[in-house]
Amino acid sequence: MAADQTTLAWETLLDLEHGPGPLVVRLERALRDAVGSGRLPAGATLPASRRLAESLGISRWVVTEAYGQLVAEGVLDARVGAGTRVAPGQPGPTPSGAAPRSGAVQALPPRPRFDLRPGVPDLRHVPRDTWLKAAREALAIATNDDLATSPGAGHPAARAAVVAHLRRARLVDAPDTAVVVTRGATDAMGRVVAALHAAGHTHLLVEDPSWPVLRDVARRGGLEPVPVPVDGGGIDVHRLTEAAARTGARALLLTPAHQFPTGVALAGDRRDAVLGWARSVDGLVIEDDYDAEFRYDRRPVAALQRLDPDRVVLLGSVSKTMSPAFGIGWMVLPETWRAAVSGAGQAGPPSVVEQLTFARFLTDGGYDRHLRAARGRYRRRHDALAAAVRAALPGARLGGMAAGLHAVLDLPASAPDAAEVVRAAAAHDVGVVDLRRYQVRPSARSRTLVLGYGNLVDARLEEAVARLASCV
Repeated sequence: MAADQTTLAWETLLDLEHGPGPLVVRLERALRDAVGSGRLPAGATLPASRRLAESLGISRWVVTEAYGQLVAEGVLDARVGAGTRVAPGQPGPTPSGAAPRSGAVQALPPRPRFDLRPGVPDLRHVPRDTWLKAAREALAIATNDDLATSPGAGHPAARAAVVAHLRRARLVDAPDTAVVVTRGATDAMGRVVAALHAAGHTHLLVEDPSWPVLRDVARRGGLEPVPVPVDGGGIDVHRLTEAAARTGARALLLTPAHQFPTGVALAGDRRDAVLGWARSVDGLVIEDDYDAEFRYDRRPVAALQRLDPDRVVLLGSVSKTMSPAFGIGWMVLPETWRAAVSGAGQAGPPSVVEQLTFARFLTDGGYDRHLRAARGRYRRRHDALAAAVRAALPGARLGGMAAGLHAVLDLPASAPDAAEVVRAAAAHDVGVVDLRRYQVRPSARSRTLVLGYGNLVDARLEEAVARLASCV
């Protein structure tokens, strides 16, 4: 096919106008749809990033970032000198548009062998045996009444077990009735957004950069995200108050214990200032407590919720402590928001059996033991990553606290743009992410990568960094 025809075909194949999220996310989704539907068959060559960017009227960074992410996921394949192609083994269209056969299983895309992407815990150490033991014990003592209903806010035993853990581990100040058991942080965020929208809110202040999934939940729920810059002390409170005054926003999504992705903690004076702002505008702070359990240089700071239980909603889940597959989370609600938020969910809480299992897992100490073991593994892995970066990339700087499951890598001034490094690393079977993926307004240039070490095999860590260094 001639080059002009190829460009024309791409303009037909890719629809970037529909769906939520920033442009790079919409391009990734459009490419996945084109591959999954068979419009782009396995082995098909994709246009060069510059040509595709020109034909779609978007920046080249958006294309290179989307290509790099899909290469890392195994959807695309990039080889030096051979361009970017649809990876072998991608599912084609079902013949004659028929539905897949009953029982057919579609394989998940393979993860990179050297996976340094953030957001995934150590799946090799999911507490399977302990969880199964808790499930057997929970079912053995469950009453008929326990199994008869599924309360919308969660089973009382699960709510009591969750808040007892949070009081002890995060110094949360709340009664059992303040807890709602959810299917995870995304589910919880959807409920809070729905309640805010129903109460007349139209905007949500968010950290920039930040995790895009919760921003997308807000946008789909009718709240326009308003970016507020983050620096070494966390969110810039002066810029926060300016943005709030400009837009009328009275709700804020915050990661104070360990900001994602910059890896900083919210400074003490800013914690007080944020809550002072919320009180002055009759506002609400949504505290995403996503990996607060994992701090290695000192004990974690208390949850922001403790300082003002009437102004803070605390969100948490086991997605980063165990695995997203469990689908269990919680939120701690101010009294004035409990009825509105509890009634906003459509999916409802996890099954009662799962809730009772989690309650047993908490009360018999299984969760605490798992966290202690995980904290030791991640601390050693963080230190090993820092040592490997010092050895292989002496001109780079690894930033952020000794905490969580990720770190920020500032590349040397002589390094290529981060998007080019991501693509080159993917060709070497190394998965990394450009910081701009998490920016509400991506910068024109970037030499900063976000490295996750949660699910990386320890024996591969040095080689992963060495391969990354070869791309820099």
